[in-house]
Amino acid sequence: MSPRLARSAIALVSFALLAGCTSAPGTSVPASSAPTTSAAASTDTTTSSSPTTSVTAPTSAARPTASASPTTTRPPVAQPFDVGAVQQRVRAIAAIGSRDAVSPAYARAATYVTGQLESVGWRVRAQRFEVPAGTSWGVRVPGGTSTNLIADPPGFDSTEPHVVIGAHLDTVPQAPGAEDNASGVATVVELARMLREQPAATPVRLVLFGAEEARVPAGTRYAFGSRHYVTTLTDAERRATRGMLALDRVGVAGRTVPVCSGGRGTASLARDVRAASPASVTNRCTNRASDHVSFEAAGIPAARLGSVPFDGYHSAGDVPSVVSDSQMRRTGAVAWAWLRSL
Repeated sequence: MSPRLARSAIALVSFALLAGCTSAPGTSVPASSAPTTSAAASTDTTTSSSPTTSVTAPTSAARPTASASPTTTRPPVAQPFDVGAVQQRVRAIAAIGSRDAVSPAYARAATYVTGQLESVGWRVRAQRFEVPAGTSWGVRVPGGTSTNLIADPPGFDSTEPHVVIGAHLDTVPQAPGAEDNASGVATVVELARMLREQPAATPVRLVLFGAEEARVPAGTRYAFGSRHYVTTLTDAERRATRGMLALDRVGVAGRTVPVCSGGRGTASLARDVRAASPASVTNRCTNRASDHVSFEAAGIPAARLGSVPFDGYHSAGDVPSVVSDSQMRRTGAVAWAWLRSL
């Protein structure tokens, strides 16, 4: 076997181990603690580890204790992506119901997610912004105040180089939003747990956005929360934001994980995400219908994970049963591989 083929085989085996591990405990999410939420809608257009277990050999009985080598301190390794915990969060968020960005249900979902992030060591603050009245997927919705949830690890400095991982928490009025987008939110929370156990070399900020879903029939006014977030960045914070990855509709089964650029800025981040995983696991696409577009418009490299079409899109059929364990594992593995590559 040529050296190049050997390296490819090793990469595929390593990724398969990462994507297939489900044994590690995650944050337990009792369904009874789920808040109730509603949301606004986006018009989607898709084109198209297991951590290494360190084993220390036992010291030979014949070797004197005094001569034993000093123990080497190994860097921390995160417990594997726990798809069971992710699915529990999907069910808990979907049980709230539809989560329009200015509804009481959205507020309940925000409270729930805040608790989940704080329980694994993140500091969360709410960023308020105004959302206009309009029509969300054919249903009139009121104007009002919504919130982004901004989560940072201890010691985070937003003026120093970092990346953002985000997902929108709202839904259209007709849907409980298990796939769109409890799947993305639940995955962000699981990555939060893994990052606290094994931080990335480049610091990470997490943002759960409100009002991603469009509020006019033509779908031209959407991603209100991410646009507000970007416009409030200082010049130093904007320069420090090296990239943004949006997780949106990441759980419906597909043959690969879509990694999409917005098509109106640099595609460098999408290329980096794909390069971090075996080529057979992801596919290239262009998508202008999620929060990554707000960052791309501001000149920040951005990409979206997810957007496999499904029959229950923006309907009452968007329920937890449409969210696939295997696709969630693949999505988690792709995101984690990119984070480890930073």
